[in-house]
Amino acid sequence: MSHQLGANRLSEPSRRSLSAADRVPPQRRAAPSRALRLSAPICPRAASDGQVAEGRLSNRLWGADTEFVESVWRRRARMVGLSAVACFLIGAGAAEGSGRATAGGASIPWPYRHLELGLTSAPGGAAGLAAVAPFGFRYQYLAGGVNTGQDWTHWNPNGSFVSLYIAESEAQRIIPVFSYYEIRQSQPGAGIADEATADLDNLANVATMRSYYLTLELFYRRAAVAKGPVVLQMEPDLFGYIEQHSGHGDASTVPAAVASTGIGALRGLPNTAAGFAQAVLVLRDRLAPRVIVGYPISIWGTGKDIHLSHPSSSEVDRMATAAVAFYRSLHASFDVTFTELTDRDAGYAEVVNGDGPGAWWAPVDFNHDMRFLRDYHARIPLPIVMWQIPLGNTVSPIVDNTPYHYKDNKVQWLLGSASGPHLRAFVNVGGAALLFGGGQAQDTDAGDASGDGHADDGGYFDARARAYYAAGALALPAAKR
Repeated sequence: MSHQLGANRLSEPSRRSLSAADRVPPQRRAAPSRALRLSAPICPRAASDGQVAEGRLSNRLWGADTEFVESVWRRRARMVGLSAVACFLIGAGAAEGSGRATAGGASIPWPYRHLELGLTSAPGGAAGLAAVAPFGFRYQYLAGGVNTGQDWTHWNPNGSFVSLYIAESEAQRIIPVFSYYEIRQSQPGAGIADEATADLDNLANVATMRSYYLTLELFYRRAAVAKGPVVLQMEPDLFGYIEQHSGHGDASTVPAAVASTGIGALRGLPNTAAGFAQAVLVLRDRLAPRVIVGYPISIWGTGKDIHLSHPSSSEVDRMATAAVAFYRSLHASFDVTFTELTDRDAGYAEVVNGDGPGAWWAPVDFNHDMRFLRDYHARIPLPIVMWQIPLGNTVSPIVDNTPYHYKDNKVQWLLGSASGPHLRAFVNVGGAALLFGGGQAQDTDAGDASGDGHADDGGYFDARARAYYAAGALALPAAKR
């Protein structure tokens, strides 16, 4: 099988993780995965917002790892000098943040000791997910644009969507992961077709970014009341575009509105993309110091793509070196690295985008990706979460390259009967979690997004996830935790 893409595809300056038109908050899709078919983004099985604020959820959430997680929080609390890290409101006299050489301080330790699986999961889906296998994570986009009146802060009153999603996850002993995707859909950039231009213009817009930081503050206040860990992945795609448009891979050469927004906590931070990264962590430290914040490394931000560019091994090494230098130029200490392979099923790329057989990942592509992550992790030793892994397969007859039933090979590579060496390779380069989910509205789903009464992937993912946990989740090396 050939893996050469058409010239028009290879000539693209970057590979986006999701188009603006297709990036639909999962809870607003016509048939959300494993969830009740909701006409509005509500969480019928979750505790009420008042119950969350009053702390009436069970304290026993994480099974055998409870003591470990609690010790993590105690260390974090000492680090930031807080005696009550579960507080929902910050006292009126709390000191405002100021600029630092490196924002974020010491990274928050990872809460699990084994390689955990997770799945995209809409509101109401936690119980169904837990019934399949003891998943460690579920994830949800927070999107819509900060100044549009339609983003996540409006899905439930006063941003309580986040509190409800956390509560529902905690009730099933699953850690919630939020993928924060607000820049692209905010005004005025939402009306710009080119995603890089839209993202970077919004990033430098004072009014837009003031709304952005205030919205992010609301997220942190909501997440601060969680009984267990909460993970926040910051802005998929944005850092790739910043890297591509930076001078010599230096984030401080890309303008961003930070201190110029007039928000007191951000006083003294540079008005650059590096300052933006620092601001994310300054607000976290101030409002929700237990939230684990993830940096999305880009496999195309260097100008080459691990898959599409077919780099040599030496080129992969150079890409990793450039990615490390760019991360360091942020002067921001994130807690975890997020990475992705692609943003859609290979069958979707073939049929819908016309990409041909080159859309498929071959063993050499997976191996190059592991080499890239190995080189990166050797110098930036944060846990690595592989995210938004397409759910298609080539095993189930129902997966026939029609909407919601597109083929792919990544679940088989990572969880198939011969996947043991691949999982060990991922863990050995710093891998800590695998989160599965489609990046396009009609990608293959592990539930019944198509509404045809059957699991859209033929039940393959569920079966392989159960088999993974039944065999015993792969332990993480002590140095990787």
